[in-house]
Amino acid sequence: MADLDTQTKIELEAAAFRTLVQHLRDNTDVQNIDLMNLADFCRNCLSKWYKAAADEKGVELDYEAARELIYGMPYAEWKDKYQTEATPEQLARMQEKAGH
Repeated sequence: MADLDTQTKIELEAAAFRTLVQHLRDNTDVQNIDLMNLADFCRNCLSKWYKAAADEKGVELDYEAARELIYGMPYAEWKDKYQTEATPEQLARMQEKAGH
């Protein structure tokens, strides 16, 4: 592993995170249920992790504001524009994962 100083490591992690968030914003066809079924996390998880990090630092940030930072718009707007109804197959996979 590269020997990185703390600040460089933080900057690289932040850049990778920003790239991930932008990738998710650019690929609205990828549904949260697909992400959950394949990777066990979704945009909402990222929002919760972002809020938890803010809480740890004593930064006031509510969940909906964190969601807007991840989605690039209010969640309700994203949901109206891009969220599709889950298929029976997607729901079955989600239930199967929850059972493990």
